[in-house]
Amino acid sequence: MIFAAPPAEIAIHPTDGGEHHELYFMCDDIEQTIADLHAKGVDATPILEERWVRVTHITLPSGEKLGIYQPKHPMAIDRAR
Repeated sequence: MIFAAPPAEIAIHPTDGGEHHELYFMCDDIEQTIADLHAKGVDATPILEERWVRVTHITLPSGEKLGIYQPKHPMAIDRAR
């Protein structure tokens, strides 16, 4: 299967432990995204402010966490628009 996708980023970070994978969706307005999700009955964790990103997580029906972030670095902000 092939899916059309909006602009995206990929990041690879070293780890001291075993393999670890995470998936995050990028948005340009995290407050509005959370409000839209709340209106549909989806709960989100409080927004965590980091130097490079504002991030929240939702819990999928499987119990797994899915991250949603608003980038603060200019290159990602330009691609998100």
